[in-house]
Amino acid sequence: SRALRFAGPGLLVAVGYMDPGNWATDIEAGSRYGYSLLFVVVASSLAAIVLQGLSARLGIASGRDLARLARDRYPPPVARGLWALAEIAIIACDVAEVLGTALAIKLLFGLPLWLGVILTAFDTVIVLGLKGGGFRQIEAIVLGLVLTIAAGFVVQLAIVQPSIAAILPGLVPSLGTLREPHALYLAVGILGATVMPHNLYLH
Repeated sequence: SRALRFAGPGLLVAVGYMDPGNWATDIEAGSRYGYSLLFVVVASSLAAIVLQGLSARLGIASGRDLARLARDRYPPPVARGLWALAEIAIIACDVAEVLGTALAIKLLFGLPLWLGVILTAFDTVIVLGLKGGGFRQIEAIVLGLVLTIAAGFVVQLAIVQPSIAAILPGLVPSLGTLREPHALYLAVGILGATVMPHNLYLH
């Protein structure tokens, strides 16, 4: 059906919100502050939804991606500046992904971090190599990853059994919580791990 044709690209965008950077910042925030920073997760997610929706509409209406439109619409110095900032942001995000995956490999299999980094890089090369055979193979791999993460999330919820009464107060914005420097640092990390430039360009 027509909806299934859009499911693959949607998965490629959705997996960006399930990466190790998101997990790392959210887990640290939860372990240190409980549910008190949950409102930052919700606000960041809403901001990401708005930006992703705008990116999708821009692509549908113009037939061009955000990077190409920025290059065409802005003067060359501005376009190059945006490109440089986007590259820096993407590299910073990817460092978190690689280190997060390497740390997960170390925790699961006891392998050293340097070997985990190499395996992660090799993994990325394999996925990129499949691009020549069409995006359907990549979409199938991403679907498998998303389903695995979803299953792990369901199992964790079943084990922890969080209290709704404890969660609800965390959804209310509290600027007092952000007065503590480390809480503010984590809030910025949550925002940075959720609203990511490469997802906007991909959409």
